[in-house]
Amino acid sequence: MEALVWLGIFAFWAIWLFGLLLVFTKAGQPGWAIFVPIYNLVILVQIACMSIWWVIALLIPGLNILAFIPVSFAIAWRFGKGVAFGVGMALLPFIFYPILGFGEAEYTPDPLAAAEAGW
Repeated sequence: MEALVWLGIFAFWAIWLFGLLLVFTKAGQPGWAIFVPIYNLVILVQIACMSIWWVIALLIPGLNILAFIPVSFAIAWRFGKGVAFGVGMALLPFIFYPILGFGEAEYTPDPLAAAEAGW
């Protein structure tokens, strides 16, 4: 029974990671970046077209929870999703990132916002 629980946890984790990999790939970023600590946050903030300072905020314990909310909203917006989807990404990323990755949503960067963020 315990092995079955661990198998379920592994399957859930694998679906989440593969969904996140697809989100990175849809945004034109390397999929392997999800496995590299800190660099994956840099790419996530880059996908959101936000300033590099948000990476610093995502690395500070406690502040990272609050910083993840606007990053999630920005990523949802870049993929053409609304506020409700952004809330879902902030609260349940292990469900909403695979939905975004496996779904039909397409990434539409805002070149002006990317230039202002220094990317």
